[in-house]
Amino acid sequence: MTSPFEYIQPDGIFSNPSYTHVVTTTRARTVYVSGQVSMDATGAMVAEGDLAAQTEQVFANLAIALAAAGATFADVVKLTTYVVDYTPAARPLIAAVRSRHFPTSPPASTLVGVSALALPGWLIEIEAIAALD
Repeated sequence: MTSPFEYIQPDGIFSNPSYTHVVTTTRARTVYVSGQVSMDATGAMVAEGDLAAQTEQVFANLAIALAAAGATFADVVKLTTYVVDYTPAARPLIAAVRSRHFPTSPPASTLVGVSALALPGWLIEIEAIAALD
């Protein structure tokens, strides 16, 4: 079966293995997942002050949200990640979790450092776009 996605690393732009510069799809249905944060199903914050553990919870929430639309991480074409008080030291912590969900052909991605998120204590928020048939 031919993949419905084309992952393009254009010549002339540094090819980073952590993300893909351009992803195209022939799929017709698009799923937009709101930014997910480190809250459990009861609304309680998970892992206050621990970026790695909050990232785990965010990806767990993303998996639930994607499944509700009939999607998985394999259908994700774009991620936007917001990190409070971002420094380069945070990247490996996030990448360790993220790479388990995107072992090959990572989606197009943006990582943004922000001063705060909607509630104090949240360190990371990730939104996703997926494409389905």
